[in-house]
Amino acid sequence: MPIYEYLCQDCRKRSSILVLNLRNPAPAGCRHCGSSKVDRLLSRFAAPKSEEARLESLADPGNLGGLDENDPQSVARLMKKMGEEMGEDVGDDVEAMMDQAGDDGGITDGTDSL
Repeated sequence: MPIYEYLCQDCRKRSSILVLNLRNPAPAGCRHCGSSKVDRLLSRFAAPKSEEARLESLADPGNLGGLDENDPQSVARLMKKMGEEMGEDVGDDVEAMMDQAGDDGGITDGTDSL
């Protein structure tokens, strides 16, 4: 079932419309102002990836070119990218640690003074 995007000629806003029946589609209209004067837009095609395809793309050496395992900022960027790619919420505490690594250049756990 395709989702078509339309641009309203009156209010200049975009509307996305899910088409449930391709043979007998409902007339398109603006969801914001109700106008029937809309132009269909070309939009990108999205295809869902399997978990295996996501893992393969993350393991691609070409994606790891900017990784420096000794740089906490670099590792934090990779972790964020991995979380986004896998659709996982890493949690606020992990997100805060990654932001801290990006801000001050490292994460301390209190063992440095030993």
